Amino acid sequence: MSADNERVLLDIEQGIATVTLNRPDKYNGLDMPMFEAITRVARQLKKDRSVRVIILKGAGEAFCSGLDVAKVSKNPMNFLKLLVKPGRKISNLAQDVAYLWRDVPAPVIAVTHGYCFGGGFQIALGADFRFTTADCEFSIMESKWGLIPDMSLSVTLRELISIDLAKELTMTARRFTGQEAKAIGLVSRVCDDPLAEAQTFARELASRSPDAVAASKLLFNRTWTAPDKTALDWETRLQKKILARSNQRTAVARNTNDPDRGYGDRRGF
Repeated sequence: MSADNERVLLDIEQGIATVTLNRPDKYNGLDMPMFEAITRVARQLKKDRSVRVIILKGAGEAFCSGLDVAKVSKNPMNFLKLLVKPGRKISNLAQDVAYLWRDVPAPVIAVTHGYCFGGGFQIALGADFRFTTADCEFSIMESKWGLIPDMSLSVTLRELISIDLAKELTMTARRFTGQEAKAIGLVSRVCDDPLAEAQTFARELASRSPDAVAASKLLFNRTWTAPDKTALDWETRLQKKILARSNQRTAVARNTNDPDRGYGDRRGF
């Protein structure tokens, strides 16, 4: 399945969705059709309760080189489209390409290689896990263009690194490798074949209760920087939602006397 003239490819097999940024001739640089395609696919997957896990990758020689400044700048109205927040939404189109992956109930694994710059890095930060090659180059590159990162990095980066390091990487726009990214806590795994490892991990996650997995993602996204009372309230709220439901009963059965019992689709999270 594809979207927006093949800008983004979507394949779903056995509950695992593979989303491929597909502008390889431009290192998957973000032009307006790419922004629109990514958000459309993310919203589609948010509603699809049969999807257990999402793998997010880039075609060709890079994950994503960030904003295609030359292409987007040709029409000044594009920046208005990117930055305006319609209605009561908390995020705009620029932020949606990264932030919406946090809002999708299924866990998202970003697989990076080649270049992961600027907006591309912010998209990867919107995922729950990041698997990368050792030589993948990362950069919060916006200051090179006299800008600040504006694709939800202010939400996602604070959960991973200290404020002084966040300031350094943002102010300098310096490049760093997958190895350094792992050392400072920005990626989950460094792999010779990150896609293969992501697929193995995805199958493991897909074998668990989809309700428990989705609730775990929501729990940490809502509480990681929250006050104790908020965190404890979310624990109770989500546990009540999944306790004794069909998928929870299946988990009990599979760990006792019915290991072959299958899970149903994810419930509403």
